[in-house]
Amino acid sequence: MRRVTQARRGLVLARWGFTVMFGLLRLLTWLIHIDVAGVGDVSAGGLHIHHYVWGILLLLAVGAHGPVERSPRGRAWMGLAHGVAAALVVDEAALLVSLEDVYWDIEGGVSIALALLVIGLAGSLLALTRRDEEKNPD
Repeated sequence: MRRVTQARRGLVLARWGFTVMFGLLRLLTWLIHIDVAGVGDVSAGGLHIHHYVWGILLLLAVGAHGPVERSPRGRAWMGLAHGVAAALVVDEAALLVSLEDVYWDIEGGVSIALALLVIGLAGSLLALTRRDEEKNPD
């Protein structure tokens, strides 16, 4: 088994964080959609707070911390947080484009297509750049 270099660890964790979070979000929203007891929307003052809001806030936090973080461990955690945050936003991309809650409509498929595209592209880029990692390990 090959070890992931410190330079790529954040990128690999970002992809895994995105993929796992996207899957969990789809499961959670489906449970809300079918009205499973104990699972519901997050609201404040009667206003539904969509999960892209949490994604934007987390992206802002990662972006603010990124320029000052130098440790490999910190960069890895930021990669994971970035992937999770991106999934929170991309999962509701169709809503952000149409400015209507189309999550379960045909138009909501835009979010799924975009997420699959991100997962595929990230995986492809990681695979294509792996040769560079093998030539120049840490």
